[in-house]
Amino acid sequence: MEPRVLMADPKYFDVEYVINPHMAGHVGGVDRDLARDQWSQVKATYEDLGFPVAVIDPVPGLPDLVFTANQSFPGRLPDGRAAAVRSHMHAPQRRPEVDVVFEWHAARGTSIFDLADEPLAFEGMGDAMWVPGRRQILGGHGFRSEPGALTALAQRFEADLIAVRLIDARWYHLDTCLQLLDAERALIVREAFDAPSLELLERTFPTLVDVPLDEALRLACNGHSPDGRHFIVQSGCPVTADRVRDLGLDVIEVDTSEFLKSGGSVFCMKLMLP
Repeated sequence: MEPRVLMADPKYFDVEYVINPHMAGHVGGVDRDLARDQWSQVKATYEDLGFPVAVIDPVPGLPDLVFTANQSFPGRLPDGRAAAVRSHMHAPQRRPEVDVVFEWHAARGTSIFDLADEPLAFEGMGDAMWVPGRRQILGGHGFRSEPGALTALAQRFEADLIAVRLIDARWYHLDTCLQLLDAERALIVREAFDAPSLELLERTFPTLVDVPLDEALRLACNGHSPDGRHFIVQSGCPVTADRVRDLGLDVIEVDTSEFLKSGGSVFCMKLMLP
């Protein structure tokens, strides 16, 4: 069966450097056995929901390869072809991950593109996501991705762009502070955005559900709804879970505490494939 989700084996996952505030104090502090158990739980959850998972082999020296949302942005071109745009990671430590992921894309027959002749900082689905049911891309800039990269991305896929600005380094990626449940509803960490961006989001999505600050710091907004009916989220975020249930979704709680040490959770640990 054709895979719908891409993950990477967590064998070498650890915190080896600090490139976001969540990593501070956690260098060398990952329990790898526990991390594998948690990763396996996330993988099994997608499979149980009917989303087959492909797995990239681990690579020594690439501890953050496990966050497969970041190295590429996949989608379908207007003619229906599967395509993927290469990321240019902000942190030099992460740039070799991109070639590893694109070897997988190329082997699958995906059309591969760079955003521009000169590298533009861009971190894949960490900072850009398709709006369900629309030919629209929601993109975030301010820490890891440049505005010009988002513009080039939308042009490549011939999609409309909704661009917002992030202003708080604790939510360094868009996927840490805004999570789409469907075309009309999203979870949001309001502290992460400037005022014009908040106004734009309020005009674009009729239902914005606030995530409490303490749960936002546990990356509740880095949960994921793969189908508009279920929401997979870090355990211990009861207010967020209840608010999502009130919208009619089934909430599935998983423990990604080892990955929180690196600033990632469910959404970061997988790449949805077109």
